[in-house]
Amino acid sequence: MLIAVASHDGRDINQHFGHAERFLVYDVIGTEVKLVDERKFQRYCTYDQDHPLRAPVLKAIVDSLGECRTIVCAQIGPGPQLELEQLGIETFVADGPIKRTLMELSKLL
Repeated sequence: MLIAVASHDGRDINQHFGHAERFLVYDVIGTEVKLVDERKFQRYCTYDQDHPLRAPVLKAIVDSLGECRTIVCAQIGPGPQLELEQLGIETFVADGPIKRTLMELSKLL
């Protein structure tokens, strides 16, 4: 199962969805968690009051994730979370070490 993670440092889940400009993509199979890719994209949050509608950016992020249907980040607003769900992406808010967290999460998926 492929899971996209928002991380500043590649060790911990510690980045807000809207501030991320990349996701680290992990393949979780049984007890193995392996980094397989890094996907870069335009940041969702721009703080631009004149352009509050970010649907095209969100769609581009989803497209860049390809076969990933799960995102794990330190924080996400209810608006983008709902839009992601409508696009078939499940989101989870978590923090801590990536590998340990993904192992625990994989038990729920």
